[in-house]
Amino acid sequence: MIIFGLALLGAIFGSFVSALVWRLHEQAALAGRKGKAAVKRRKELSMVKGRSMCPHCGHVLSAKDLVPVFSWMWLRGKCRYCGAKIPDSPITELLMAVLFILSYIAWPYTMSGVGLFEFIVWLAFLVGFVALAVYDLRWFLLPNRVVFPLVALAVVQVVILAVWRHSLNNVWMPFMGAVVLSGLFWCLYQFSDGRWIGGGDVKLAIVLGLLAGTPFKALTVIFLASVAGTLASIPQLTRGKEGLTQRIPFGPSLLLATLIVVLWGTPVATWYQSLVLR
Repeated sequence: MIIFGLALLGAIFGSFVSALVWRLHEQAALAGRKGKAAVKRRKELSMVKGRSMCPHCGHVLSAKDLVPVFSWMWLRGKCRYCGAKIPDSPITELLMAVLFILSYIAWPYTMSGVGLFEFIVWLAFLVGFVALAVYDLRWFLLPNRVVFPLVALAVVQVVILAVWRHSLNNVWMPFMGAVVLSGLFWCLYQFSDGRWIGGGDVKLAIVLGLLAGTPFKALTVIFLASVAGTLASIPQLTRGKEGLTQRIPFGPSLLLATLIVVLWGTPVATWYQSLVLR
C-alpha cells in the first residue's frame, strides 16, 4: 500500500515538475518585458495563480486532461482542443514515481523519528533534482529559482539534524562537504572562464555537498558524476566531429551521483576509498 501511495505521489509530482519547468522557461523569456500583455502572461504562467494550459493554444485544461500518465496515453500525446503534440511525455511522471519507490526501498535509515523526517525532506529534494535535470537537458541551464530554494532547504535540514542529534559533527561535516565540492567547481569555473563547468553547477554543488554529508562522500559524488558524464558522452563521440561540438549538461550526472551516494553512501564510499588508497 505504501509503494502504491508513493508511486501515485511521485507521478503527481512528476506532472508538477513538467509544468514547473515549462513555466520557469517561459517566465525567463518574459524577463524585462513591460506592458499589459506581459503582465497578463506572467499571471497566466504563475505556479500559484495560473491555470494548467496547453502550451500551443493556451486553452485551460480540465481535470480529465491532467491525470498523470493516463491522460497522455488517452489523448495519444496530443492536445484535446487544438490537436497539437504535447511537448511533455509521461517519462518525467514515471521517473518520479520510480525514484520515490526506489528511495523508500533503499532508504538507509529507519522510517521513524529523524529517519522519517530525512526521508520526507529527501522526497522534496528529488522533486527539485528532477526539475533541474529536465531543465538542464533542454536548455543547458540550472535556474536559480530552483537551486536557491534547495540550498536553503539543505541548510535548514543540516541545522535541524544537528539540533535533533545534539552533535556539531552533523553541521561541520556536511558544510565541509559543501566547501570541498563547491570550492572545486568554483576553481574549475574560474580557471576555464566558464567553459568547463557552469555557474549553476557551482551553486548546485553546495546542495549536493551538504547532502553527501562528508568531504570524502562529496569527492565520491564527483567521481561518480564523472563516470556518468563520460558514459553519457559515448554516443556523441561515435558521431565524429559533429558529436565533439555538441554540449553535454553535467547537472544530471551530478544529481544521479548524489542519489547514489545518499541511498548507498557508505558501501559506495568504502569501495571508492579502496580504489583511491590501493
